[in-house]
Amino acid sequence: MGVPSHGFRTVLDEVAKSIRDGVSVISLAKGLEEGTLLRMTEVIAEVLPGHPAGVLTGPNLAKEILAGEAAASVIAMDDHSLAGKIQDVFRSGLFRVYTNHDVIGCEIGGALKNVIAIASGMGDGVGVGDNTRAAVITRGLAELTRLGVAMGAEAQTLYGLAGMGDLVATCISPQSRNRFVGEELGKGRPIAEIIDDMHMVAEGVKTCRVVIELADRYGIELPIAREVYGAVYGGRTARQAYRGLIRTRAGAEHEPG
Repeated sequence: MGVPSHGFRTVLDEVAKSIRDGVSVISLAKGLEEGTLLRMTEVIAEVLPGHPAGVLTGPNLAKEILAGEAAASVIAMDDHSLAGKIQDVFRSGLFRVYTNHDVIGCEIGGALKNVIAIASGMGDGVGVGDNTRAAVITRGLAELTRLGVAMGAEAQTLYGLAGMGDLVATCISPQSRNRFVGEELGKGRPIAEIIDDMHMVAEGVKTCRVVIELADRYGIELPIAREVYGAVYGGRTARQAYRGLIRTRAGAEHEPG
């Protein structure tokens, strides 16, 4: 299912009648469903109960994979034996696929890293230095780990390909759609204009709203994600968002905040 999160359920409803019983359904989406706050494998479970669900995720910029450059990904499913079989389906040449049983961690890492990438792009747009970008990426990793663990993920998953790997690639690559959105926000362009000019989906724009709802539900502090939400939906400029982050009190590194 290589469909953005906002159209995932509708498309799956349409194709459900054509999927044989017992066929596995693998999500490629890196987002969360608005309204329900569900992960894509949870949507699969609702629409196609009884079908094994999984997610393929990682630092996988499509153009580089298409060009045959080396890349690594993760197939996450509850059934380790089945994940191993599907691993064999997807791996090819220099495209390495690892297995993971932590579906929650892999999906939360893939979704929240897009929000952090918007923050990283905003920094590029306003002209901050590499020190600031490194801080945003590192503290962003802390945020996606914090939310993931609260939802039942394993911290180790977020330190791997589905978390840190995907986060780094999306935050620094010129090919990243979410980083591009942030960069344009940093230059002062309104979000509606940026989205209208894009020909592809930047999942982080919709996901940041869902992430803030999840943070409130679980009582989790996500200052970077909240500033991104403010810049996308709250009328704050990228410069105001960065000033907000700078003013956030710094506690112990491995504590919330």
